[in-house]
Amino acid sequence: MRWARIVVLIVGWAAPAAAQAPEPSSAPAGVGFLTRYAFHLNAEHISGDDERFIWDANYGGELDVVDYLAGRFTFYANYQVITGDEYRAFDANQGNYILGGRLSARLLGVEVAGVFHHVSRHLSDRPKRQAVDWNMVGARVGTPFVVGALALDVEVDIRGVVQHSYVDYQWELDGGLRARYPLTSYLSLVAGGSVRRLGVDGSQNRGDQTGARGEGGVRFQGKAGAVELFIAAERRIDPYPLEFGTVQWVTAGFRLLSK
Repeated sequence: MRWARIVVLIVGWAAPAAAQAPEPSSAPAGVGFLTRYAFHLNAEHISGDDERFIWDANYGGELDVVDYLAGRFTFYANYQVITGDEYRAFDANQGNYILGGRLSARLLGVEVAGVFHHVSRHLSDRPKRQAVDWNMVGARVGTPFVVGALALDVEVDIRGVVQHSYVDYQWELDGGLRARYPLTSYLSLVAGGSVRRLGVDGSQNRGDQTGARGEGGVRFQGKAGAVELFIAAERRIDPYPLEFGTVQWVTAGFRLLSK
């Protein structure tokens, strides 16, 4: 019943957006190879007094390996480094990796994809022999749509854990919305929000976990890329690889984008 309710939630969230947009991604005129890429580099300064969490930086992207008109195969990857000032001014204490792939179909203005998602978390400059990682399979529903000048992107992921080390995760529901409102051809207001629900197996004496994030800022569009400046508030699940719990913080940062 839990999975049935989650599926209903995904369909209910995605359907209104799908009615307003004919195509979630631009299909080429014919079958194409390496048809799209998008890369990001971002860093944000973290508020609070925990000396392990001062900066959070991410570098990664995604690549459409092949577009077969009815859908596409996308490979994605991300590397995250978290630094504090526990031992030195810039003390990198985490290096975390995400690798995955999506195989999608374009259906009635909505893109539906099967997903393989791998996460591996590591300590930097710290001893750690215990593996902290997990593999997930699931699905994504997403579509962009436009309301007047406002451009919106909606994505909902549902994934089940098929292998895990150390963590107590069983399934994950992750939904996000991004909005962009142009002021000029070079300047836009941007905002985004996401909610993450993480199901657990009870081995750590805790219930299912909820995380969330909201951010807002400005975007400067250039000829070959863009930069965003933002302020965000976040509730993050299990911020340190070997500890279980949640933390709330406010961040300010920048994001460099390839488009």
